[in-house]
Amino acid sequence: MFGGGLGGFGSIHDVGDVIALLLQLLWFAILIRALLSWFSPNPSNPLVQALDAITEPILQPLRQIIPRIGMLDITPLVALLVIGFLAQLVRNSGF
Repeated sequence: MFGGGLGGFGSIHDVGDVIALLLQLLWFAILIRALLSWFSPNPSNPLVQALDAITEPILQPLRQIIPRIGMLDITPLVALLVIGFLAQLVRNSGF
């Protein structure tokens, strides 16, 4: 999904690369948070708190728009799709 993979850290040349890298890191943070939610992590764990602090500003507004499907919260999936699209758009824009 993210063309250059993590090897792109050494080849940041312009603003678009920095934005794409930040979007990629956010994408991974949301993915990790979604996977951790399946295991009911301890909310006082520093990793869980950091992931919440990073991802909640993105997920909370989506939760107000996207309803749950039964007990399933699909906002992380929607966020991953939107962030992936934005990262690709930034990469292809030549920004």
